[in-house]
Amino acid sequence: MRRAHSMPFGAEIGPEGVRFALWAPSAERVALVLDGTEHAMAAGEGGWYRLTVPGAKAGGRYGYRIDGDLVVPDPASRFQPEDVSGPSEIVDPGAFAWGDEAWTGRPWEEAVIYEVHVGTATPAGTYAGLAEKLEDLRDLGVTAIELLPLADFKGSRNWGYDGVLPYAPDSAYGTPDDLKRLIDKAHSLGLMVILDVVYNHFGPAGNYLHAYAKSFFTDRHQTPWGAGINFDGETSGPVVRDFFVHNSLYWLDEFHFDGLRFDAVHAIQDDSETHFIAELSQRIRAALPDRHVHLMLENEANQARWLARDESGRAIGHSAQWADDLHHGWHVLLTGEEAGYYESFADKPFERLARSLAEGFAYQGEPFKTLDNHPRGEPSAHLPPSAFVTFLQNHDQVGNRALGERLSALADPQKLALARAGLLLAPQIPMLWMGEEWSASTPFLFFVDFAPDEELNKAVRDGRRREFKSFAAFADEEKAKTIPDPTARTTFDASKLDWSERDRPPHRAVLEDTTRLLALRQAEVVPLTKTAWKGGRAERPRPDVIDVTWTYAGGTLRLVAALGDESFDLAAPAGTVVWQSPSVVPGDGGSLVLAPWSGVFVKEVA
Repeated sequence: MRRAHSMPFGAEIGPEGVRFALWAPSAERVALVLDGTEHAMAAGEGGWYRLTVPGAKAGGRYGYRIDGDLVVPDPASRFQPEDVSGPSEIVDPGAFAWGDEAWTGRPWEEAVIYEVHVGTATPAGTYAGLAEKLEDLRDLGVTAIELLPLADFKGSRNWGYDGVLPYAPDSAYGTPDDLKRLIDKAHSLGLMVILDVVYNHFGPAGNYLHAYAKSFFTDRHQTPWGAGINFDGETSGPVVRDFFVHNSLYWLDEFHFDGLRFDAVHAIQDDSETHFIAELSQRIRAALPDRHVHLMLENEANQARWLARDESGRAIGHSAQWADDLHHGWHVLLTGEEAGYYESFADKPFERLARSLAEGFAYQGEPFKTLDNHPRGEPSAHLPPSAFVTFLQNHDQVGNRALGERLSALADPQKLALARAGLLLAPQIPMLWMGEEWSASTPFLFFVDFAPDEELNKAVRDGRRREFKSFAAFADEEKAKTIPDPTARTTFDASKLDWSERDRPPHRAVLEDTTRLLALRQAEVVPLTKTAWKGGRAERPRPDVIDVTWTYAGGTLRLVAALGDESFDLAAPAGTVVWQSPSVVPGDGGSLVLAPWSGVFVKEVA
């Protein structure tokens, strides 16, 4: 099986040679520099420069000379073996022989996601190193791995959100064929692979679009990273939109990814009649109708409109959104933290958590204190739980802490055990952050590598310290120095998982618990969620007790949890108790006594 995605951008191998295409509307002239030889490119309509070179072949190195001066890489480069400022490499995608011809993916309801940063997930920090861990993840009960962004970034160390060449998987982790081998092996094990992509900005180093395509950006829209990407320009908009639409199709088609997670779509500003986010999902769905393709959003605005379902309950556009509200509710109760956005959940923590579990969003248009009391969110109770990806930890929630502490370093183990069951047995789509399954002791820190640009490195270091200056623990200059230097190699190395911990206490017991819970999820919860959704309901029989029921055509699932300092007597529940905390004991007449920070899941079949 061979796969190649055809697109109007970049270098494409054809019967007459290699066709090179660059959109450079603000350049006066462009020349192709191929293996040291320069070829003039004729200007076409709409700012396009195209040239087919007979005899060019895979492995050749090329770039574009702009106005007789700067040589830039291809913005649609498939590979950058010498980093973001080096020459692009011609890749023949059809040369890779896939073994997953019969693979069409898995239904979304079966998804248990494992979020991974390739560079720190294994000692090798490569696609090949991660491939060696796939059997362990399958045996854990994971059904999908989600990779942090791979788009080529400056240097050898980065979370991935500073990518500047969206089509080139970063060479720090291996070659494009190494990535394909990882995905091919995952599919052979029944694992889906999802990729995080960034369409709201480019990183601060290595983006040359301003040199030849100034209208790719617009001052009409401002973002935290500067001028916005010009998705709605009269002349540039169609090309810019196509650049990113083809990028999505490229990953899904040529690399056979099973889905995409779109980073921070609230920062994608577009005044078009059809918002780019809507067009993107429409074109993906139209292009790949016979596969299970899953599209996730990160959207601080909590706009339920993007998550609509058809009459059969299938996602019309986007499959799900990351459910930050649910994370924040659990986090406040587990840690007692109230700073930043947690303040908007600490006022009514039990109510916020219960509503998130039952309806998706805790805020559905109410004033949000962290946003100066501006309304946040849209009504979401009509959406099925599968429209929400839930988590107790992720790369942001861990890595954006000054010291990168995982939740297991902040919360009581008994409380965390209840939250873990609440995550993995609730009907939403659960996601684990790499190493969470055994309560890894290693932190996940913020790291970058912009060398030799020491000015940019210094700006990142200083900015990181300023970010936490308002926190008492880092208020003075000496305390601020304890924040790990994000530009240092040691910070990156400290973030690498130690897989040997899995076999040692107390980590082994957590791993066994996670494995049991995921097996229980597949046996008891998933069959229920594959039936028609009827609705959710949240009650609080006592201020510190949540009682949430999810109703499907196939029956109901109910979570009752005591999250305070006192026990709670639960009247004999209808149905079967499929899980309970070890501290839950029988009471009178079939009732159950829930100790502080304990709970039960009850299933009743229709």
